Amino acid sequence: MGGNIQPGGRTRPEGTGRDLGLDRHHSARIYDYFLGGKTHYPPDREVAEKLLQAFPGFRTAARTNRSFMHRAARYLAERGIRQFLDIGTGIPTSPNLHEVVQAVAPESRVVYADNDPIVLTHARGLLSSTPEGRTAYVEADITDPRSILESAELRDTLDLEQPVALSLVGLFHYITDDQDPHGIIKHLLEPLVPGSYLIFTQCTPDFAPEEWEQAINVYKADGGNAQVRSKAEVERFFAGLELVEPGLEVPHRWHPDEETEELVRLGELTDAAVSLWAGVAVKR
Repeated sequence: MGGNIQPGGRTRPEGTGRDLGLDRHHSARIYDYFLGGKTHYPPDREVAEKLLQAFPGFRTAARTNRSFMHRAARYLAERGIRQFLDIGTGIPTSPNLHEVVQAVAPESRVVYADNDPIVLTHARGLLSSTPEGRTAYVEADITDPRSILESAELRDTLDLEQPVALSLVGLFHYITDDQDPHGIIKHLLEPLVPGSYLIFTQCTPDFAPEEWEQAINVYKADGGNAQVRSKAEVERFFAGLELVEPGLEVPHRWHPDEETEELVRLGELTDAAVSLWAGVAVKR
């Protein structure tokens, strides 16, 4: 893959000749493994299988998390939001966020950001915008929000004088308290105008505390860093924002579609198996 050219946008060279980190696990590729994708390597699969032994619900949680992201993005697009900033994008898995929102409003604009160079090498799937809309990709780390907000890719794609939906889905359980997660969210929301939204999910130990304690220990033993949070702790991330109905919920009860309702009815989606809190909130 040479350069990725987005409609009306910039050319971004791929990360050839770089250390892609294939000798160590990465959260984006472990997530891809849980989703049934193909972009993962032995270190990712090794850690993923250990995590599944500790908490068998990881595959269910990953798929339910992604389904929530699709529903939340569609919900906002149907209510007039035309700009989205998705941080912690992960390996492209169709439908991607821009495909969901551009199906509602083809003129929608989406900026993706991730810190895994492997994601960049697969980013063609993230740049397949409709002619009316636009997509861009920023290689950056959530712990340096300024590098995202001040990037040329974001500034050339999004108009920060208009509302933006900030998507932080399945990301903040990798951001521990010593990394100032509340400060990161505040920094990201600060330049967004009233009428902007936050889409957020976070793993929780509330429904299966013993399994989650084991899973976190497994992840840390393999060099990872993670922190699950209670409902009260997750609610703090929405400070100063107004949660839309039904408020902070497990994702399979947040505006469920027919498929989600059927999985709940069949007992395939339980609070313990999903173990996530999810919410959408507006900035007033």
